[in-house]
Amino acid sequence: MSLITRSGALRLFVRARTFSTAPPPRLRRPGRVLVLSSALTTSVLGSLGYVFYNDASNTDPAPFDTRTLSDLLRAYIVYGTCSIAPLVDAAPTILDTLFSIPGVSKIVESFVRATFFHQFVGADTANGALPLLTSLRAENKGALFSYAVEVDQKEVTGQKNMEGQPVHKRIIEEIIRSINASADFEDGRDAFQDGHIGRRTWVSVKLTAMLPNAQSLINLSTHLTNTRAQLEPPVLFPGTPSPSDLSILHSSASTGILTESDIHDLKDLYSDLVQICTRAEERGVRVFIDAEYSWYQPAIDAFGHALIERFNKLPSNGFLRTWWDISSWTSSPFARKSVDDRVRPLVYVTYQTYLRCMPAHLTHSLALAHARGYALGVKLVRGAYHPYEVAAHHLARSADSAVGSPRSLSISPDPEPPVQPSKDATDQCFHDCATVLIDAISQDVHRSGRFGAPSIGVFFATHNWTSCESILEELVKKGLGVVERVGVNEVQEDVVRIPLEVGERIAFGQLYGMSDALTNYLVGRTRCERPCVIKYVPFGTLVQVMPYLSRRAIENKSVLGAGGATRERKGAAALIWKKMKGLVVS
Repeated sequence: MSLITRSGALRLFVRARTFSTAPPPRLRRPGRVLVLSSALTTSVLGSLGYVFYNDASNTDPAPFDTRTLSDLLRAYIVYGTCSIAPLVDAAPTILDTLFSIPGVSKIVESFVRATFFHQFVGADTANGALPLLTSLRAENKGALFSYAVEVDQKEVTGQKNMEGQPVHKRIIEEIIRSINASADFEDGRDAFQDGHIGRRTWVSVKLTAMLPNAQSLINLSTHLTNTRAQLEPPVLFPGTPSPSDLSILHSSASTGILTESDIHDLKDLYSDLVQICTRAEERGVRVFIDAEYSWYQPAIDAFGHALIERFNKLPSNGFLRTWWDISSWTSSPFARKSVDDRVRPLVYVTYQTYLRCMPAHLTHSLALAHARGYALGVKLVRGAYHPYEVAAHHLARSADSAVGSPRSLSISPDPEPPVQPSKDATDQCFHDCATVLIDAISQDVHRSGRFGAPSIGVFFATHNWTSCESILEELVKKGLGVVERVGVNEVQEDVVRIPLEVGERIAFGQLYGMSDALTNYLVGRTRCERPCVIKYVPFGTLVQVMPYLSRRAIENKSVLGAGGATRERKGAAALIWKKMKGLVVS
């Protein structure tokens, strides 16, 4: 009632009645609905107006932001919704219900497409995202494609689509199409460039969606956890890969944990991954293997490092020139083919710093890459599944002593959860790993020089402003970047100039539709001959990506940290207010 009585329309109606002695007129039902609807709408709009004004007036607009007014309005609506935690948590159930109601489903679909879909998804197809790639590149940003289809439990049992094709095979075909779309986009830009310089359109893959039953990955992870040789010092679960991890695939017999069906499907997965990486190598497109829950991670790391060793091999002559420098010598296609022109590193694996094993795992990976002569590709992230990991681990611990307890997916043998105990510990681990990796980059640049094949590449995928500033400072400290003062008169700022050989080895990244202020800030704060800031761009039809959108809304809470959605909403409001004032003044 209090919400309605704040409405100006209703207050006017009540005030008018106090001066009349006639009996109040009886409104017909449509009239009553109209008055109440008007009152409610006025009240809600008034409340939203107050919230918007409060957001805009108490927040400084971010520098370097290039988003349009329509983009900002959409971001404000989306993050305003994401700021309401109970609504976000209930979103999957609400959407499932609304999409099942005839008539209502079309309205909901239009709303979701105009808001959440366009905020977080690049397009329905990889080719459909080409205009977005052009727009991003005009802003000096690259793109990391991801086919954002998440196989549900009905599909992971071998269910086929309408054409009779297994769902996971359709996904593999889409990944290959996205590689071709990425390469075609970069090839089109080569007409305006000197050779292949500046190729910054990449592709990511999610292994759980690429085989008939994701349980096979869990079974392989369990097998590896039980059979890997102990290292000294030890590496906590989920451990670190060994070159012999996939030797089990040379057998067709079951091992107790791994069934014959598992081994068959895992062999098929490796064959498909080789097909994907071979095509990526032919087209000069980097491939990133996404991390997932800890119960999948030993298997994912095993596949990832097997692919790295196969496709990231370094030339015997460390000073052999690479594809990104060949074009400075000649434009002859024959001359380019006559030397080793492969992208390095071609394959990247993901390192989650919220895992307690991470410092030892990263150290072991760097040593193994050096010993076996391949380039290590690292995508460094914090991780997005912390509460689920803790809950699954505690459930597994309690299930050991409780008959009939719900089954947990956790397979960790350690008494403590595999993840860090706090956000601060995760932040510190990310900082420590970033420092180690920058030091490795510094050593690689000084060892191989401007024209040597990189033996390491790092993609810093983070939404954390402090981490990004710390990484830039560390690059300058190690001599990998130079601070310059740019601008004219009173409008001047410090930027970090990153030389070409360093730019070939590093990049920053944020999810498409998230932390755009940080992305634009990094673009403004850095200078390089090629984009060193990348947007992770999912694609897929609305029906296909609905699970992704629901998960993305929920994960905003962990990816952006406490109050992250609120900060995004307020940042959008400040920029909207700035643009509106600019329109009034002009």
